[in-house]
Amino acid sequence: MRRYVDENDNRRGASREPSAGYYAICAVGGMLSSGASHLAFTPLDVLKVNMQVNPVKYHGITSGLSFLWKEQGPSSLWRGWSGKLFGYGIQGGCKFGLYEYFKVLYSDSMPDRNRSFIYFLSSASAQVFADVALCPFEAVKVRVQAQPGFAKGLVDGFPKLYRAEALTGLYRGLFPLWGRNLPFSMVMFSSFEHSVDLIYKHILQRNKEECSRMQQLGVTCFAGYAAGSVSTIVSNPADNVVSSLYNRKADSILQAVKNIGFFNLFTRSLPVRIAIVGPLITSQWFLYDTIKVLNGLPTSGGLNRHLQGANIST
Repeated sequence: MRRYVDENDNRRGASREPSAGYYAICAVGGMLSSGASHLAFTPLDVLKVNMQVNPVKYHGITSGLSFLWKEQGPSSLWRGWSGKLFGYGIQGGCKFGLYEYFKVLYSDSMPDRNRSFIYFLSSASAQVFADVALCPFEAVKVRVQAQPGFAKGLVDGFPKLYRAEALTGLYRGLFPLWGRNLPFSMVMFSSFEHSVDLIYKHILQRNKEECSRMQQLGVTCFAGYAAGSVSTIVSNPADNVVSSLYNRKADSILQAVKNIGFFNLFTRSLPVRIAIVGPLITSQWFLYDTIKVLNGLPTSGGLNRHLQGANIST
C-alpha cells in the first residue's frame, strides 16, 4: 500500500524521498503526454511558424490555414510531425521527470523558502536540460515547416542540416529557446501549482485526498488551461526570435528583434499561440496525471506531499 508523507511525518523521521521508480513514471508520463499533445496540434504549429516567418502572407488563422491547404496541399499541415512527436516527447520526459526531482530536492534542502521560489527554481533547472535535448529536433522541425523543399522530416533533415551547418546549425537557437521556454516553464509550473491549490481551497473547499480521481483530473484540466494561457503571453517574444533565427531571417538575436520590431515581438502569432498552447498544456497535464493515476500515484500539485520512496516499485 502506497502512503503519503507530509511535513509532520518528515519531522518525525519519515522518508520524503521518492524512489527511482516514481521519477521514472513521471518521466515516461511526461514523454508520452508531451509527444502526443504536441503531435495533435501540429497543423496549428505549422501555421504559427509560417505566420512568424512570413507575417504579410500568413496574417490570420483561417486565411493562413487556407493558403497552406491550397498552395501546398493538406499534407503541408503535418510537416514536422516527427519533430513534434519525438523532440517534444524527449523534452517532456526531461521536463516533468526532472521537475519532480528538483521540487523534492529543493524543498528538502531549502525548507524556509516560499513555494513560488521552489516552483520557479525547480522548473528552470529542469527546463535547462530539457531544451538541450529538444534543440536539435526543433532546429530541423522549424525548417521543415517553413521551408517546404528543405526536407521531409527528421530522417533526412538531421543529416542535411548537420552537413550544412554542423553542430552550430543544430544548436543555433539554444539561447533563444531558453529565453522562450525558461520563463514559459517557470510561469506554467508555478501557475499550475497555485491554481490547483486555489481550486481545492476556494472552489471545491476540500482537500485533494477527499476528492475522487475524476474530480482530481478535472482540477488538473482547469489548472492546466490557466497555466498554459498565462505562460504563452510571457514567452511569445522569444518564440518569434527562435523562428526568425532558425529560418535565417536574422543572424543574431539583436538583429531578429530589430527586424521583427518590439511591438510585434509580443503580438505576432499570439492569437494562434494561445489557440495552440492553452488546449495543448491542458491535454498535456491531463494525460500526464492520467498516467500517474493509472500507476497508483496522486495527481500533480503541492509541495508538502510526496510518495514514500520505499513503497514505490520501479
